[in-house]
Amino acid sequence: GSTWISLGDPMGNPDSFEDLLSDFKELANHHGGQVVFYQIRTDHLPLYIDIGMMFLKLGEEARVDLNKFELEGGSRKNLRQAYNRFTKAGIGFRIVPPQDFEFIFPKIKNVSDSWLKHKNTKEKGFSIGYFDITYLKRFSIAILERDSQIVAFANLWESANKYELSVDLMRYDPKGPHGTMEQLMVEIMLWGKKEGYKYFNLGMAPLSGLETGRSGSRWNRTGQAIFQYGERFYNFRGLRAYKEKFDPVWEPRFLAYSGKLSLPIVLKDITVLISGNVKGSVTK
Repeated sequence: GSTWISLGDPMGNPDSFEDLLSDFKELANHHGGQVVFYQIRTDHLPLYIDIGMMFLKLGEEARVDLNKFELEGGSRKNLRQAYNRFTKAGIGFRIVPPQDFEFIFPKIKNVSDSWLKHKNTKEKGFSIGYFDITYLKRFSIAILERDSQIVAFANLWESANKYELSVDLMRYDPKGPHGTMEQLMVEIMLWGKKEGYKYFNLGMAPLSGLETGRSGSRWNRTGQAIFQYGERFYNFRGLRAYKEKFDPVWEPRFLAYSGKLSLPIVLKDITVLISGNVKGSVTK
């Protein structure tokens, strides 16, 4: 519709960010639209303020310092035991480079289809990874496999300067052993540390870290209530607890939008964009 949505902050030469944001907003205004910036960091908030944007805190993003990540020590006992259990069960880990994607495509497609069926859901998009061969074949794929059968996979996002490593699409075989995705994350972090990456980005924990005191906004109080009691719709607390076990540093992420009255429309449009259509925004 009339909502023009950017995923994240500008990228490139910081000296050009202010002009880029202003030009984008002016272009949207020319076409009768409004700009929205989704999941932005704190780094450039003054630039958004300068172009008249308002803010909502969406949640927090978790980032693990790989130099400090290890499986030794009492606090990592559960991770270490699970890791050893998978290793003894003959479940191996490897990275498949883009040039070998065609050899694993049928297998990861089967895993993905089984996962979607098990979750009774459909593919989403925009800020969430989705299965698309044109997209996935551009990346290295991390896999767990047993007896040549893939039980879990994720495509890797690797920064050129090895500052940060992350994953986008993650899928597992529902018939595989319990804890498969956790094992895949541990393997990727250990691999990233060995390869010299500085951080591993675990992604967002939606609605976490919202202030709820007297100074907290109505959005914060509503968001915190959903975080606490909305398990029927989404496992907010479980996702936060899952990521917490890796001892990450949490950083806030925001939504920047134009004008208070447009907020309900903005939230609806973002939901529809991620879900693919209006029907998908009210179903799994």
